[in-house]
Amino acid sequence: MAATRGAVPRGAPSNPRISQGKISAIDFAGVARDFSPMPPRKAKASQGLPLKEPVLRPTFRRERRWLTQGVWPIAGCDEAGRGPLAGPVVAAAVVLDPTRIPRGLNDSKKLDAEAREKLYAKICASAEVAVAFGSTDRIDRDNILRASLWALARAVKALPVRPKMVFVDGNMKIDCGCDCEAVVSGDALVMSIAAASIVAKVTRDRLMARVGLAHPGYGFERHMGYSVPEHAAALQKLGPTIHHRKSFAPVAAKLAALNADLNADLGAPSDAIASTLLPL
Repeated sequence: MAATRGAVPRGAPSNPRISQGKISAIDFAGVARDFSPMPPRKAKASQGLPLKEPVLRPTFRRERRWLTQGVWPIAGCDEAGRGPLAGPVVAAAVVLDPTRIPRGLNDSKKLDAEAREKLYAKICASAEVAVAFGSTDRIDRDNILRASLWALARAVKALPVRPKMVFVDGNMKIDCGCDCEAVVSGDALVMSIAAASIVAKVTRDRLMARVGLAHPGYGFERHMGYSVPEHAAALQKLGPTIHHRKSFAPVAAKLAALNADLNADLGAPSDAIASTLLPL
């Protein structure tokens, strides 16, 4: 989904986010610098007192380095939902407007739900945004890592503008058709990735809330499919749904138990099809 486009600095292309990837380093050097927060100051050593660890916050430093070389657009991407027992993995890609960076961007895990929702609205109103979903079927077939990398690449390719540089959270690059840099803890270090982490998290949370309405009793709207006591109890009582990841151990164990019970009741062979037990 494309967001509205804002003003650009004087002398810059009329719409830098849909240019051919080369812009004036002079035009954007100042803009990039102005929107890059100062790095945290190092605590001074005090006699008898340990140094305080600086609080990491995302900056525009990496994007600025490419901007000053005339490279544009620049995207950040991240995913949400690698660990849950149910629901898809959701990836987001974001191209921030250097002149309209929302204040308060941070790793989505460091923000509460209210702050994420507010920033989500600001990001969508000022940046180019795209999302992609790795389904539970894909996760079970390919594994969660491959499904996540696939969704990240799809999100980048779904952007309304074609990025010339992509930053991705983690230690693995993605096949996105342009230069790519993997940044460990990127959602806490790179503004574009932080924005993508918020979009991915909010999108997935909203989706799982809808799944919760369709499948009452599981509490998806509260735990978003993660393995918490409430979810474990519901899984044991109600069994897996079509949204559960059959390749994840707790779900696979429950399916095996249900399958064994069915075999005992029917005298069926041990390789009876467990998928018939999935409630709709």
